[in-house]
Amino acid sequence: MGTKRSYGEACRFAYALDLVGERWALLIVRELLLGPKRFTDLRAGLPHASPNILSERLRELEQAGVVHRRKLPPPAATQVYELTEWGAELEPVVTGLGTWGARSPVPPEHREIGPDSIVLALRSLFDPAAAGDLEASYELRIGEDRYRVDVAGGELTLGRSPVEHPKLVLETEEASAMAALLSGELPLEEALDSGAAKLAGSKREAQRFLRLFPMPEPQLV
Repeated sequence: MGTKRSYGEACRFAYALDLVGERWALLIVRELLLGPKRFTDLRAGLPHASPNILSERLRELEQAGVVHRRKLPPPAATQVYELTEWGAELEPVVTGLGTWGARSPVPPEHREIGPDSIVLALRSLFDPAAAGDLEASYELRIGEDRYRVDVAGGELTLGRSPVEHPKLVLETEEASAMAALLSGELPLEEALDSGAAKLAGSKREAQRFLRLFPMPEPQLV
């Protein structure tokens, strides 16, 4: 990482920023938190990062021990990037930053959001008290992407895979529609009536699912 900029401090926080503080680095980590991805998948998840910058950041993260590459066995036989065990420890950092950003007193501009980002946001929004003794598996479908959301023992587990016997399936074609639905900006009834969302399961269960992820109040200034 000879060409990388450094804060040149012994402070561990500064050194952590030396490793993952370059632009796009933590967003690459975010994209890999739910599992490995091909370079083309990362490009799709980070459409505003140029291929050269993305390649450079991946190379730097590999050298730092945050990411590594491996080749999938046949018939896939393709190369994927995934977080190392140490790199995966960044999940609470990414989630914590998301929680902090969600409470910003300055509303963000309306921008596009990727499917992985939507699902990972559930981690910071999850309310264990609202879940109580609930034990259930749900499937979210956003376009062609499939995600599992497991709730058990007051804990939330997320994954990038379909669910064999989900309690319900909530589906949207557009990522923005799923984001609006989960945030409460788009009421469930309205989403279903307009065709923006499809539901396999009861509306009652869907409403309970949505209540597991209350939006935080903005910080007052």
